[in-house]
Amino acid sequence: MMNFQQIFGASPETEASAPGRVNLLGEHTDYNDGFVLPTAIPQQTTVQLGFSKDGLHHFYSVELDERVTISEGHHTPSGFASYLFGCIRLLEREGYTVPPVNVHVTSSVPIGCGLSSSAALEVATLRGLRSLLSLPLDDVQIAQLGQQAEIQYAGLNCGIMDQMAASLADTHSMLFLDTRTLERRVLPFPAEAEILVIDSGVHHSLAAGSGYNQRRAECEEAARLLGVKALRDITHPQAVESIPEPLRKRSRHVVTEDNRVLEAIQGVSAKRFGELMNASHTSQRDDYEVSVPEVDRLVAILQETPGVFGARLTGGGFGGACVALVEVGKVDGISREVIERYGRSGFTGRILVPEVS
Repeated sequence: MMNFQQIFGASPETEASAPGRVNLLGEHTDYNDGFVLPTAIPQQTTVQLGFSKDGLHHFYSVELDERVTISEGHHTPSGFASYLFGCIRLLEREGYTVPPVNVHVTSSVPIGCGLSSSAALEVATLRGLRSLLSLPLDDVQIAQLGQQAEIQYAGLNCGIMDQMAASLADTHSMLFLDTRTLERRVLPFPAEAEILVIDSGVHHSLAAGSGYNQRRAECEEAARLLGVKALRDITHPQAVESIPEPLRKRSRHVVTEDNRVLEAIQGVSAKRFGELMNASHTSQRDDYEVSVPEVDRLVAILQETPGVFGARLTGGGFGGACVALVEVGKVDGISREVIERYGRSGFTGRILVPEVS
């Protein structure tokens, strides 16, 4: 692994990190002004920064072994550099001066698993720039800038959940977030339960051109037809039955998903929380249509396994990881059984949380 000194010929001035996240309930509700319930995962993205001596920005990714140089007037680069470039440009548009910097990126957040590797990169980068330049930004402003970097420079019309989770969540609790007001509460996990996250082995990409931006557009059209600012303003699923398909199905998912989050934060049992997760997956599969057969198989195996309260697709969909709520102390045995059964179905999964040493 090439370190900062080897790449840039100097020592870094500062370092900052941010975690990936897994969303327990509230999928595709954040860009509908709705409610979400993520938690941070142990895997982190770390950036080291220093001042560049040649008047150019230089970015290096350890995992990709890729170096990108940004000159004055440079168009938005592709790949990992687009996120860093976006963060810098947004700070400049806020009136801050960002001198040329060297940025060294390393990350253990899995890419393409629906665990917000991009938000971790954005928040870590902005935290690093805040430290390097002594910027007066709080953690919510960091999240908001990260979101805009993803929308404006990476082409994903995302909600605020991922960046808020990367900026504010921890691995020991759930972060309830109202994405319209940014009201938030830190809540305990259901009693006697812990989180298991398994990668389905199906890489997903939510960049422009995927179904993600299309789903958002469908939700916005549905809200227009229903005469509300956002689908968050519909509280009863019956209210969406008047609009045509597929908008009706998309809306039904969002309305029922918001209701599942609002029930979960009342302090329900692990059993009931698991039932809400199961219902969430069915809704994502049938109404929102963002699942794939491999993910459905992995979720079904998890749901059938003793000691699992519930399981669902997590993240934007079209592949990626599944999250399950399982009995405390049983995660190792459950993991082995599920991976083995999934393998017998012809697929290859891997345990992401808890981390396997």
